[in-house]
Amino acid sequence: MTKHAHHATHPDIVKRLKRANGHLLSVIEMIEAQRPCTDIAQQLHAVEKAITQAKRTLIQDHIDRCLDAAMAGADGEGTPATAQFKAITKYL
Repeated sequence: MTKHAHHATHPDIVKRLKRANGHLLSVIEMIEAQRPCTDIAQQLHAVEKAITQAKRTLIQDHIDRCLDAAMAGADGEGTPATAQFKAITKYL
């Protein structure tokens, strides 16, 4: 397995995922305690948002750091192609 460089956003991503994990553990406890479905749904929504934001941050960081460098190295003018790719990934 190849080890990749640590990005500046990784600590934030880890923090978001740990928060999502905490929410998920709460959901399990709420289901076991037979809490109201609306409360459970609210916690599941929080888990989903935290994971989605972590994914977006990871992908954007990868594009900013890795793909920009690769594109610039390939032809020296990778910016327009990656700018379009960055724009579309915001809708993930």
